[in-house]
Amino acid sequence: MRVVKNLPDNKLQSISLFGIPLYFHHRDEMLHSIEEIFIDEIYKQNLPAKPYIIDCGANIGLSVIYLKRSFPESTIIAFEPDETNFNLLEKNIKPYNFNNVLLKKEAVWKEDADISFAGNSNQMSHIEKNEGKNATMVKAVRLKNYLNRKVDFIIIDIEGAEYEVMKDIVPVLQVVEHLFVEYHGTFQQNEELNEILNTISCSGFRYYIRHAIDKHPTPFIPAYTQDYDIQLNIFCFRS
Repeated sequence: MRVVKNLPDNKLQSISLFGIPLYFHHRDEMLHSIEEIFIDEIYKQNLPAKPYIIDCGANIGLSVIYLKRSFPESTIIAFEPDETNFNLLEKNIKPYNFNNVLLKKEAVWKEDADISFAGNSNQMSHIEKNEGKNATMVKAVRLKNYLNRKVDFIIIDIEGAEYEVMKDIVPVLQVVEHLFVEYHGTFQQNEELNEILNTISCSGFRYYIRHAIDKHPTPFIPAYTQDYDIQLNIFCFRS
């Protein structure tokens, strides 16, 4: 890890992961994800032998690699709308020759539509509600349509779109056994966070929350942020 920290940032390069090249652009984001997924093992859990998994916001593929190595007989659908990230996702997954992994260059949303998307080739790529000058149109699919059978685990890490998507899938959340939501929001959106947590509870889940990134060491005097004030990992499971 010390060697990787000395690599340049924002440049296409690779390291060896399990003896296989892992390609990335953003060094610090990759290191953060490696630590979360493979060292802290935030997705570690007990699932059936052949789980059905949906990964919304698969980025460059680390979550897919971890889950498929943990559950070799799983079926995984992985969504990633950012074109640069999706190309790296394909490149990183291909050498493993995984079976039953479907990669989709699409955003998940509350409807099937073409939507404005700010692709930054990093983890901050997001749906742009107001068409920005750097945004492009991407295909979005309604996540609810994929919840037509039992889902053993679903990751919703979609950079600020989780509130709208969670509202839409409420009627079918009973098919989901384990749910991970990475929440992104501002202080002005606290009511949306409350609504998400209420939705999770009312759908029969218990949950555990911790910081994805601790942005405010002194919360009474919050630091200035250009994007989100709050970034939380919400782990949802049934008792």
